[in-house]
Amino acid sequence: MDNFIIDKSKKDNTQSNKRIEKDKLGKVAIDKDMLYGIQTARAFENFNISNSKVKKELIYAMVTVKKAAAIANEKVKTLDKERANAIVEACNAILSGQYDDNFITNALQGGAGTSTNMNVNEVIANLALKISGREPGDYDYIHPLDHVNMGQSTNDVYPTALRIACINLVRALSDECSKLQEALQRKENEFEFVVKLGRTEMMDALPITLGQEFGAFAQAIARDRWRIYKVEERLRQINLGGTAIGTGSNANRLYTFRVIEIIRDLTGIGLAKSEYPIDLTQNNDVFVEVSGLLKSLAVNIMKISTDLRIMNSGPFNEIHLADMQAGSTIMPGKVNPVIPEMVTQVAIKVMANDSAISMCAASGNFELNAFMPLIADSILESLTLLKETLKIFRTKCINTLTANEESCKKHLDNSIVLLATALVPYIGYDMASEIISESKNDPKKIREIILNRNLIDKDKLDEILNYHHTITYL
Repeated sequence: MDNFIIDKSKKDNTQSNKRIEKDKLGKVAIDKDMLYGIQTARAFENFNISNSKVKKELIYAMVTVKKAAAIANEKVKTLDKERANAIVEACNAILSGQYDDNFITNALQGGAGTSTNMNVNEVIANLALKISGREPGDYDYIHPLDHVNMGQSTNDVYPTALRIACINLVRALSDECSKLQEALQRKENEFEFVVKLGRTEMMDALPITLGQEFGAFAQAIARDRWRIYKVEERLRQINLGGTAIGTGSNANRLYTFRVIEIIRDLTGIGLAKSEYPIDLTQNNDVFVEVSGLLKSLAVNIMKISTDLRIMNSGPFNEIHLADMQAGSTIMPGKVNPVIPEMVTQVAIKVMANDSAISMCAASGNFELNAFMPLIADSILESLTLLKETLKIFRTKCINTLTANEESCKKHLDNSIVLLATALVPYIGYDMASEIISESKNDPKKIREIILNRNLIDKDKLDEILNYHHTITYL
């Protein structure tokens, strides 16, 4: 990337399309078209390990925090109106999506998110300078730290922004859970009288309706929807105003109370000042809790998608998943259950993210957790993946699948376990086992043996072996 040149490079730092910024480590030449500054440039060089940038949801939430802070500082007279207005206007422009390419820091970074905070501070400051008719880098007028970051620290801005980003995604995910639940319930009603063979431990069991199976799927997702909906409450407390370690150093007390009110209005979220900001500054168990609920959802959709793949497979053929794409480059006509396969992989990724979040939260020390960038990247990825996956799962798999009633009936008619279990109340467990053994697992011979032994008369036997008789329709 050639948008900036660290001074140790042999390249010419005086190129006309560059501006020079300096700090105590030296000078950096930055492309005049870019709005980030020297701290962002150094962070890019230090953490240039992948193409994975900080999630846009976190950046936008952080910009919203900066906007609220500028408004609050202006109201309590710690920031003059002209600078505050320029900062607010810059934040609005960023939130419109015009300047996304200026946020270049890697998702995984040292410093507990300081690089991300500085990236945001510098872009806002330089854009505000342009709005004020000045050149980027003219920090004597609007400074990334003295003005944009006034009364703040990475350690209260970053957690607050992450909570806002999580709440927005939690709400969207809860809506998708509700829609998936409704789709499963529609299938429950559609397949109400499609009787099929139940299975336990992958072996034949008693009859069940396909509708009842989808009803159970819907119940599981309903629990996920409710848990995810309720967890927003755990995210609403924020430590904004606590600054470095939660004690509020360098923050105007009036600003601290005013900024919470403003950010509540800007976000439309019922945020509240933490009763003990030191706690939220150093402890991240709330994100572990949220991630745990996401893992629960991942477990359920993985189980459902696995059941659908098996029922759709050749030996079972009890349902048909809509054909989505060709399944083989060598076997013509082969079609694979690609949507449930994708769902399974997303579920595994969410579970892996949950492990990362748990380890990071446990690895914090004293007044701060240095590993919040991985917590943020993992939890926002899980929320986004699940939100998008549930939509695709619903529209391209659940809504489009159909039942194969003929195949369901075939499996029922050939089930030895079903016949034997139905006989137990009338001839006892041991006698039923003996007849099954004598029949050599041939369903037709079971009937013959019972009738030949005069154990049950024909009409009663027909009633007993009618598998509809064994099902309780809910």
